[in-house]
Amino acid sequence: MQQFLSLLQFADGLFPAGAFAHSFGLEACVQSCEVRDARGVEAFLRAYLEGSSGPTDAVAVVCARRAAERGDVAACIALDTDLDAMKSASELREASRQMGRQTLRVAAGLEGAPLLDKFAKAVAEGTTSGHHPIVFGAIGGVLGWDALDMTGAYLYSTSAALVGAALRLLPLGQLAGQQILWSAAPLIASLAEDAQDKDENDIWSFIPALEIASMHHARLDARLFRS
Repeated sequence: MQQFLSLLQFADGLFPAGAFAHSFGLEACVQSCEVRDARGVEAFLRAYLEGSSGPTDAVAVVCARRAAERGDVAACIALDTDLDAMKSASELREASRQMGRQTLRVAAGLEGAPLLDKFAKAVAEGTTSGHHPIVFGAIGGVLGWDALDMTGAYLYSTSAALVGAALRLLPLGQLAGQQILWSAAPLIASLAEDAQDKDENDIWSFIPALEIASMHHARLDARLFRS
C-alpha cells in the first residue's frame, strides 16, 4: 500500500512538477480556433496520447524504471539523452526538462535513493537534461511501483494536466472536463499496457501539427501558459 500511495503522490495534480504551467501547444490551437469546444479538446488529447505521450514518454517511463531497478544510472542518462533528441519542438522539450527537474528536486531528498542522487548530480552538472518521463520512471524503479500502474498513472496525469489547461482556456465546465477524461480512459489503459514489453528501440513520436502549434505558441502576443 505504501508503494501505491507514493505513486499517487507523485502523479497527483497537486505535486509541484509544474504541469499546471504548460498547455503543450493547446493554447495556440485555442487562439487559432482549431480547438474551440470539448470535442476539439478530446481530439487534441487523443492525438497527444497516441502520437507522443504513449509511444514516447510512456515507453521511456517503463525503460527508466527497469534501469533504475538495476541501479544503472548510466542507462537512465542514455535514455534521457535519446529523449532530449526526440523532442524537436523547443517548448515541449523545455517543458519536459522543467517538470523533470522539479520532480527530481523532491525525489532526490528521499532516503536510501543513491541512484536518484547520482542522476540529480548529473543534471546539476549539465551532463544530462532530466526529462520528466525518465525521472518519473527512475523514481518508480527506486520505490518499487508496479510497472503497469505507474505507466497508467503517468498517462492519466498527463491527460488531467491537459484537460486542466483546457478548462482555463475555454468555457467548458468541470463536468465536460471529467467526461473528456472518462472517454480517454480506454486509450490510456491500452497505451499503458502496450508500453510494458517495449524497450528503448521502440520509442517513437509523430505529432507534427502539435509541434508546430508549440512553435507558434512562443510567438503569441499574450500567453497564459509557458508552452
